Amino acid sequence: MGKNSHIVWHDALVTKKERQLRNGHKSCVLWFTGLSGSGKSSLANALDAELFHQGFKSYVLDGDNIRHGLNKDLSFKKEDRKENIRRIGEVAKLFVESGHIISTAFISPFHEDRQSVRNMFEKDEFIEVFVDCPLPVCEKRDPKGLYKKARLGEITDFTGIDSPYEAPINPEIIIEADKMTIEKSVTFIMSYLKDSNIIL
Repeated sequence: MGKNSHIVWHDALVTKKERQLRNGHKSCVLWFTGLSGSGKSSLANALDAELFHQGFKSYVLDGDNIRHGLNKDLSFKKEDRKENIRRIGEVAKLFVESGHIISTAFISPFHEDRQSVRNMFEKDEFIEVFVDCPLPVCEKRDPKGLYKKARLGEITDFTGIDSPYEAPINPEIIIEADKMTIEKSVTFIMSYLKDSNIIL
């Protein structure tokens, strides 16, 4: 007998569609991916603030914040990075089921892991946002001093230095972070959400 054989799924009395109708908008996950220093967290939070001020139900899951609690037991080795993304995908799915527009800001460097999360969602619920920023620009910004530490060998398995970043193959949204301001990027994403009938 498997360890999960006694677990039974319980359907909610209030459906996702009913919550969306109450909220006045659809729910989805905006999955921000990109190198460290590309501006994922800043953009995700700026978008969330705009959604909030316009009256939409939204929330941000930030990579660093999650590792302070839910995923504090995980390292940055590849297998733990995979588990990190899996857990975030499951949490994001719960938010989408609750009718929220959820923004996640994680490097999530591997295509396979991002695709696994995409597969958790219904069609059009997963919106991959590639925050495209050249490595030299990210390294110059280095807001947390991580690239410097990686170059000195104080941090290993660091994306862009000694661990690869696999850029999205066909993301729904591309933000050229070295060319677009946060304000213009937020406007661009809001337009996408309106064009996709997620918000009105």
